[in-house]
Amino acid sequence: METQRKSPRAWWVALVVAAVVVVFGAGLALVVYTSVPTDGVAVLGRDRIAVLPLRGVITQNHRVLRELRDYRKDGSVKGYVLWIDSPGGEVAPSQSIYRELARLRDEGIPVVAAIGSVGASGAYYAALGADTILAMPGSLVGSIGVIMEFPNYEVLLDKVGLRFEVVKSAEHKDLGSPYREVTPEERALLQQVVDDVYGQFVNAIADERGMSLDSVAEIADGRLLSGQLGIEYGLIDAEGSLDDAIAMAGNMAGLGPEPRTVLREARRVTWWDVVTSLARGMLSGEGAATSPGDILSEGGLRRGPRLLYQQQ
Repeated sequence: METQRKSPRAWWVALVVAAVVVVFGAGLALVVYTSVPTDGVAVLGRDRIAVLPLRGVITQNHRVLRELRDYRKDGSVKGYVLWIDSPGGEVAPSQSIYRELARLRDEGIPVVAAIGSVGASGAYYAALGADTILAMPGSLVGSIGVIMEFPNYEVLLDKVGLRFEVVKSAEHKDLGSPYREVTPEERALLQQVVDDVYGQFVNAIADERGMSLDSVAEIADGRLLSGQLGIEYGLIDAEGSLDDAIAMAGNMAGLGPEPRTVLREARRVTWWDVVTSLARGMLSGEGAATSPGDILSEGGLRRGPRLLYQQQ
């Protein structure tokens, strides 16, 4: 049987399909090449510097902690810039960011911190993990200290005639309860915790900045400092902006003063996020993000005491 020859129309269809496949493949490669991979594998990405925005109140679910985990799997990331605009926040997450950055630094990966408008308290603690800390002369830094806060509804509850009965296993199990006053003994116990965590902050500054404990203690009274004063006191290395920090990290990584950078945009908060967060808070009784502002700051209200490295 004689083989049928393809018509010119079939050849044109095949050619168009092949062209579509090539264009689609090229487009996909371009997307992979220019975007941040979600799986941590840079298929076609060149070496680059990751910019980590540390904005708003620092909480356990802050995006910087998630991004650090993701970028560690990305072989194209050769250095980091911590871009700070934050008053600080919860103690443990601030320490976690510091430790993750210090681990990268100790592995020989460049880490530079750039403070924008504010880099106070826990945000400054996080910056201690960097090789170099930059700030503008008018930036607000410092606020070295610890605060513990929790509400007291006792007077309000008395007015509405509402009481809570508490059954506890030990005397201090309901320490910090919002339904009654704190006793002098309880206040002393809480002060002991605050003093211990404050000491951790002061020791970290002394170790990382090469300062004596006495010199740190002189300015570790919660005061705010300008970036210029921060340089004079030894808390900041030099004046510098985000661009300066990127150039510095690029040079340290061998990528030059204008390295390719990668910055993940924050996910947009929707009304559905607000509604579901409110529902979770009511169902769990923990009140974990009860307003759009709480969600935007990636924080939330708590019923019990919280330790904070935070400028009030």
